[in-house]
Amino acid sequence: MSRLADLAQHAGVSEATVSRVLNDRPGVATHTRQAVLTALDVLGYERPSKLRRSSAGLVGLVVPELTNPIFPAFAQAVETQLAAANYTPVLCTQVPGGVHEDEYVQMLLERGVASIIFISGYHADTRASIERYTTLRERNLPITLVNGWREGIEASFISHDDIAGMLLAVRHLRDLGHTRIGLATGPQRYVPVQRKVQGYQEALAQLLPGAEQFVQTTLFTVEGGQAAGRKLLDQGVTAVVCGSDIMALGVVRSARQAGLRVPEDVSVIGSDDSQLIGFTDPPLTTVRQDVPAMSEAAVTAVLEEMQGEPVAHREYLFAPELILRSSTGAARGRA
Repeated sequence: MSRLADLAQHAGVSEATVSRVLNDRPGVATHTRQAVLTALDVLGYERPSKLRRSSAGLVGLVVPELTNPIFPAFAQAVETQLAAANYTPVLCTQVPGGVHEDEYVQMLLERGVASIIFISGYHADTRASIERYTTLRERNLPITLVNGWREGIEASFISHDDIAGMLLAVRHLRDLGHTRIGLATGPQRYVPVQRKVQGYQEALAQLLPGAEQFVQTTLFTVEGGQAAGRKLLDQGVTAVVCGSDIMALGVVRSARQAGLRVPEDVSVIGSDDSQLIGFTDPPLTTVRQDVPAMSEAAVTAVLEEMQGEPVAHREYLFAPELILRSSTGAARGRA
């Protein structure tokens, strides 16, 4: 099938109409023209140069390392939203020992970006100075900060509701008969970690008054989860809520090394619902972050500010969702 016929069939128009659109001729309704352009993109044909959209500008996107799959998910969602708004995203990825966030910001400023979106950056670290962000705001550069609220920064904050997420997880485990529930999460200095710990403590106090608390803070890695899991299992917990899906995989590993089965002997809940986590062994019960909605909100905030619209500089919390799979089950003795 020729390209014209292929496009005409997909767009539901005549080949003559496709030809008029490709040659940028008048006399074609706007919705029809858009249908043909969409067909070009969907079928993988390159647009003629005269039909390519020029970018409205550059927007910086600063994310942590990409080994944790939740960060590529955010990057992809934010980039898709920016591209749909005709902005070109500039992705800056931090790795241990690599380019520092401040160096990336300087590079982005030198390239004249219109705004910057930070995902789990130094704004999430309570030990880090907020001056780097207040300086950007003094330059009137629109910024949005994802997952990590800090007082004193006049910007929009987009956050997953970690406290509500812990309540969902602990309630689920309580309903399964668990009373010795542990928490394995990342370094204490990070805002989302502090909120997870707070949420876990409040959930236990509300749902299991007087229950012993078991908290292990470590690295947001498989190895960190494994180390935390080993310590929690030694303390006799029958269920573990984790600060990330990657950590949860480490807890599952530590349980198996101890000769325990998941979920028959110990239940495990992750956080994020990152890509492919439903295909692990066992498929992981987890607290989902609403990545699409959070990404859309982050992009909308900077776009509105770039367009001169009034923006409320506050934190927007996004509700979690508990995704039930096979890594949680009834407590021993309660089948």
